[in-house]
Amino acid sequence: MKRKTEDRNHANGLPGAKKRALTNDMVIARFREGLFEPAELDKYKKSYANSGPYKHGVICPLIEPNLLRSVRNEIQEHLSFTEKETDIYKIFQSGDLANLDGLDDASLARLPSLLQLRDALYSEKFREYLASVTGSGKLSGRKTDMAINIYTEGCHLLCHDDVIGSRRLSYILYLTDPDNPWRPEWGGALRLYPTKTVKDEKGEDIKIPSPDHSLSIPPAFNQLSFFTVQPGESFHDVEEVYHPAENEKGKEKRVRMAISGWYHIPQEGEDGYEEGLEEKLAERSSLSQLQGRGDIYDQPQPQPVDWESEDAAADKGKGKGKEAVRSDDSEFSESDLNFLLKFISPSYLTPDIAEELSETFANDSSLSLERVLSDKFAARVREYIEEQEKAALPQSSDEIESSTDWKVARPPHKHRYLFQQPRKGAAASSPIQELLNDLLPSQAFRKWLSQITGMNRLTSYNLLARRFRRGQDYTLASGYDGEEPRLEFTIGLTPTPGWEKEDDNEEEDEENGEGESKPAEEEEEKTTDEPSVGGYEVYMAGDDDEEEEDEEENEDGVKTKKPKSDPAIYKAAGDDDGILFSMAAGWNRMSIVLRDSGTLKFVKYVSAAANGDRWDITGEVGVVYDEEEGEEDDDEEEES
Repeated sequence: MKRKTEDRNHANGLPGAKKRALTNDMVIARFREGLFEPAELDKYKKSYANSGPYKHGVICPLIEPNLLRSVRNEIQEHLSFTEKETDIYKIFQSGDLANLDGLDDASLARLPSLLQLRDALYSEKFREYLASVTGSGKLSGRKTDMAINIYTEGCHLLCHDDVIGSRRLSYILYLTDPDNPWRPEWGGALRLYPTKTVKDEKGEDIKIPSPDHSLSIPPAFNQLSFFTVQPGESFHDVEEVYHPAENEKGKEKRVRMAISGWYHIPQEGEDGYEEGLEEKLAERSSLSQLQGRGDIYDQPQPQPVDWESEDAAADKGKGKGKEAVRSDDSEFSESDLNFLLKFISPSYLTPDIAEELSETFANDSSLSLERVLSDKFAARVREYIEEQEKAALPQSSDEIESSTDWKVARPPHKHRYLFQQPRKGAAASSPIQELLNDLLPSQAFRKWLSQITGMNRLTSYNLLARRFRRGQDYTLASGYDGEEPRLEFTIGLTPTPGWEKEDDNEEEDEENGEGESKPAEEEEEKTTDEPSVGGYEVYMAGDDDEEEEDEEENEDGVKTKKPKSDPAIYKAAGDDDGILFSMAAGWNRMSIVLRDSGTLKFVKYVSAAANGDRWDITGEVGVVYDEEEGEEDDDEEEES
């Protein structure tokens, strides 16, 4: 747990046992020569004022070189790092080093240069220097907030704006190898996203980030990058550190080491303290932006269709001799079967398999099906996707949308991927559109889905085809807040290998036939000698304590709102117990999940090291529970 520095006595941010005052000369000596000269200060002020897409600065070099080399050596010799991965990042973090004041005296004794650096960065003189460059207002010297993060191949941090609590300035000080300069093509850059101002539903101005970054700042030893934390504007990410290409010479290890952190607003008792300001800032966090205001500008917008209304309309349109498809008729007609056989593997259309799957679903609330599409149709889909991957896509979102059938999901602090939705009344132009327009909206598919899940009344559907590009796309964890559970399915259409360990018995399984149900926990993991490429879809339990922690009581008994968790440090469950269901990207597989309110879901960022893009079609299906079903469930619970 992160330790708050304000809980201990400080001078210049030092632990009480280490109190010492730093003179201006001592501080100046720890920075590179000439930094505090008026001409240098004026140069950085002008550069900051004229910067875009939002105000930011870069100072290089910043620290006296020998001191920074010593800091780097101390970190390498005395600190250990643990790999951590959530929906939004994959990084290596130091153990309990969110703040240096959290370390005991013995540990600090092994890090004298790091302590000197921290003292210099949070000294009054340098805080005033940064405040002058940025015009941010006064910065706290009591509340220090710095961490050491390491990005190696495959590591990344996705788009967010850093807005939470009392943060005022964000910074990154790079500690990359000074004797082997970082190359921009290795990745790891700080990337800034432009925004545009639009009106929300109340007519108030809000800012929406572009799905494309407009500025990339590569790492360099002794370089400080910094910006003012601005709600809804300071959106940025850290580009993936790329794996070396197979034919790349040298293949030296890429280690993006950096000290990153924040300068906070003055705390109580410090010069510049404003009562109530921290609470106001917390309310403007980017997490709150995930829950409203700009949602009308999100892409894609849901397009739910009422199955029951379509059923009634279809009945009216039936001519004499035509067989009407009834939603309350669970048995397949001959025309249903003939239609489904064009798309779905025959083994999934037998009564025995349907009964077996419905029993599994009743117990697990999920299904994982392999080779669900028929051989003939699946071959067409594979051919189409492989042709699409051979053709280079434009780089910008606007070019993609103007020259292809795909649109780009946005905003990037929620998700980014290419998508298509059903096109009513239009002829299918690809096998993907055949699934979206013909199979999945059909009453025959509705019957089949009802049979294999045992859910009798499926009322609506919302469909989406998605393409997650290598090195670009993802969805961040989002909740579902419906009053009743809903069915969600994903048909994986990713033809490339390498997303998980190959099944040694795959060929044998193919010879034995299609249509075998495979529980998610039996999905095999990738071998350790292959890079982890992401692209997996995860359902996980939400934070049950979130609502209870909305308020806290201070020493005076006054209740205040606690700041929400920062999206940049989203806390996933500490172990696999929090994961309810997961499925790796793969070819011709289908997952079906009954999703309850509060359950989180995301698709992990697809690494540039993947052999191809992740392709799928996903659907959300409304479910109505009959009163009799609810009573039966209650009886079963009482009996158990």
